[in-house]
Amino acid sequence: MTYHQKKEVIAMLLAGGQGSRLGVLTDHVAKPAIPFGGKYRIIDFPLSNCVNSGIDTIGVLTQYQPLELNTYIGSGQPWDLDRLYGGSFILPPYVKGKAGEWYKGTANAIYQNIKFIDLYDPDYVLILSGDHIYKMNYNLMLKYHKEKKADCTIAVIQVPWEEAGRFGVMNADADLRIREFEEKPKEPKSNLASMGVYIFSWQKLKEYLLKDKEDKDSQSDFGKNIIPTMLNQGEKLYAYEFKGYWKDVGTIESLWEANMDTLNQDVPLELDDPPWRIYSRSSNLPPQFIGEHAQLINSSIADGCFINGTVENSILFPGVQIEKGAVISNSILMPGVVVDENAVVEYAIIANKGKVGQGVHIGYWKLPEIGGKHRNITVIGQEVLVAAGAVVPAGAIVGENVIEEV
Repeated sequence: MTYHQKKEVIAMLLAGGQGSRLGVLTDHVAKPAIPFGGKYRIIDFPLSNCVNSGIDTIGVLTQYQPLELNTYIGSGQPWDLDRLYGGSFILPPYVKGKAGEWYKGTANAIYQNIKFIDLYDPDYVLILSGDHIYKMNYNLMLKYHKEKKADCTIAVIQVPWEEAGRFGVMNADADLRIREFEEKPKEPKSNLASMGVYIFSWQKLKEYLLKDKEDKDSQSDFGKNIIPTMLNQGEKLYAYEFKGYWKDVGTIESLWEANMDTLNQDVPLELDDPPWRIYSRSSNLPPQFIGEHAQLINSSIADGCFINGTVENSILFPGVQIEKGAVISNSILMPGVVVDENAVVEYAIIANKGKVGQGVHIGYWKLPEIGGKHRNITVIGQEVLVAAGAVVPAGAIVGENVIEEV
C-alpha cells in the first residue's frame, strides 16, 4: 500500500475546458495548454503559483484534448513537483465499476475525485482554474480563510463596472462576508468579480458535493450550484480581495491583450522575476539568429528563432522563422511558424507550425468612425498554410489552408 502523507492543503486545478471562444486555437489542445508569453503555457501560472506558495500536491483535472497537456506536465519536474510525497497528478474522468461519466461541471469534477483528495486527508482544498494569467500567493489567502474561520473563501478582483456582467459577482458586507453571489448578472450590484480561485474547508465542501450529487436538476457547478447553496444554508463565505494583475484569457481578444501586456513595462507582470518566477518546460534550442536585414522593436524573441525581417511589438515563440522583407506587427507567432519573404502580419495570432507564404497580407488595423482604435484580431490555426499572395482580412478565423484571398 502506498503511503500518503497528510497535507494541510492540496490544490485541484480544473484544466479540462474546451475553450470554445478561442476558436481554432483549441482545435488540437486544451485551453490551459495554449502557448503564452514567448515560452510559457497558460497552465504554468497556477502551477507556479502553487509551488511558490509552498503547495506541493496538485491534482490536474483534464478532459478535452488532454494529450498535449498531459505530455507537457509529465512528472512535474519543471515546477519541482516530481516528489515522493505529493507532486502533480493528472486526473482524467474514468470508469468506476460498470459506470463512468465525463466531468459534468466544475463541482462534479471535484466530486469524482473525492477519493484522491481523501488520500491526503487535507484540512483545506484550493480550487483553481487553468485559464487565467496572474501571480498570486495562495498562502496569504489561506491565512485569511483561517482568520475568518470561513467555510469558503473566494478570491475577487475589482473590475470596471461595465465589465462586471461578464463575471460571477460578489455582494459583500463591510467585513467582506459574502451575502449574495450573482453569476453574470445583467445589472450587477457590485464590481467584485470572482477570479475562479476558491479555498474550501474540505469536510464542509465534501458534504455539499455529496448533496449536490443527489440533486438530479443540478448542473454541478461551483458558481451556479455549490456556492449559492452554501449561502442559502447560512455558511460562512468570505471575499478575499486581490490587488495584482489578473486576466481571464478565455477570448481571442483577452489572450492577445495579456500577451501584449508582457511587452508593456507599465504592466506589473514580470514573468522571470526571481522571487516569484513562472516556471515552464523549456526546449533546448540554439540561440536566436538575427540576420543582417532584421529590425527588432519592443518584441520578445525566443530561442531557436531565425529573424531576417521586421518584428515590432510582437511575441515570437521558439523556432519561428521570419524571412527578408517580411513585417510582423502587434502579433503572436506560436512555435514553428514560418513567414516567407515580403509577407505582412498585423494584429494576428498564428498557431503552432503555421506557414505564411510570400507576399501574403494577414490582418490590419481598423479605425471605427467614432472614437479611438478598435482591434480585430486575425487567427490562423495550427499547421494552416496561407499560400503566396493571399489576403486574410482583420478578424478572420482560419482553420483550413488558404489558397487565395479569404
